[in-house]
Amino acid sequence: MKPSAIDRHLLTLFPFILASLIVIGVTRIAIETSCSWCHVLYRLFLPISSSTGETFEEFTNVSVHGCNLFEGNWVLDKNNPRPLYTEDSCPYLTRQVTCRRNGRPDSLYQKWRWKPNSCELPRFDAVKLLTILRNKRLMFIGDSIQRTQWESMVCLIQSGVADNKKFLHKDPPRKIFVAEEFNASIEFYWAPFLVESNADHATKHRVQKRMVRLDSIAKHSHNWEGVDVMVFDSYIWWMNKPLINATIGSVGIHEYDVPTAYRLALRAWAQWIDSTMNPHKQKAFFMSLSPTHLWSSEWRYGSKGNCFNESYPIQGPFWGAGSSHEMMDIVKETILNMQVNVTLLNITQLSEFRKDGHTSIYTERRGKLLTSKQKSEPVLYGDCIHWCLPGVPDTWNELLYAYLLYRNLS
Repeated sequence: MKPSAIDRHLLTLFPFILASLIVIGVTRIAIETSCSWCHVLYRLFLPISSSTGETFEEFTNVSVHGCNLFEGNWVLDKNNPRPLYTEDSCPYLTRQVTCRRNGRPDSLYQKWRWKPNSCELPRFDAVKLLTILRNKRLMFIGDSIQRTQWESMVCLIQSGVADNKKFLHKDPPRKIFVAEEFNASIEFYWAPFLVESNADHATKHRVQKRMVRLDSIAKHSHNWEGVDVMVFDSYIWWMNKPLINATIGSVGIHEYDVPTAYRLALRAWAQWIDSTMNPHKQKAFFMSLSPTHLWSSEWRYGSKGNCFNESYPIQGPFWGAGSSHEMMDIVKETILNMQVNVTLLNITQLSEFRKDGHTSIYTERRGKLLTSKQKSEPVLYGDCIHWCLPGVPDTWNELLYAYLLYRNLS
């Protein structure tokens, strides 16, 4: 059967239609490649709260165009070299985190870059972030893990400030880095439970019998009022024992199971955020839990060690026993029920892979570097909770930077 005149006409147009589709496709690819992380930002960086209508699953795994900044792999990249600073280039690092200076023989842990599956994190630009923070305060609030993230941010940002225009000021329980030419400050505030506790002293807080006032946050929160960007964390101090001593109002001290106490404390925190924070002028973030690597048998069957002498990330799915799903769920549920938008930075899974990044025996204990005898017993003395710098917390700050960069440009 011979084709009709219309069919013949369509056949003659087909090459032009095909060529047009190819041009459109190539153009789209070129645009997306030129800003490989921009195409995910609009949806991925939207703050999540009860007002957004998000489901619980969407809250924990936000994905756009197949990309999620928190799903990916650690890679060694010669074109994007690490670390972003060195121990020698940053005078603000404390001895607790300077693992190389404390005798760690390898440096590979400093060189891994987090690569999301289908996009790229923006390159950290100290001057650009300082410009965003001009006339503003950025405060990290929490425990020693949060203090390490603060040290990391100070080291990342200080290269953008002239030497005679920056200084560090200690005002316990705060540490304050000031960039004078930008009138900006990067601060840390010690509050391991967020609410009031008997561990609130900035330095003398080696407390075995912990006690928390679950509904009392005013002692700390008046120091946060008016802060432009607040980054909270609270986890590891809760995990000492299954039960914790606590009070509510005028009721005396009682033992609470930790998840119940944690939920009540976060409720007090959330009420303060909802009643005090101005969402048009201030931003709030909550860091998900920082994982521990206390038992090497979890990633290497039959072994009896911990994070000591580890040089490579864990490959493939991994979730350690030190990371509580229940505690993470409490954080997510709390944020979902808040009136003010608080952004959860879910750094837990990507940090779970980094068994190699902890301070291990290359750190201090009670203010003193580990002795040779203590170093010979890493199972007893290795610190598999805290992180070396430069290292994993730098990536946490790269994620925070991406959020601040997007929101500043919106």
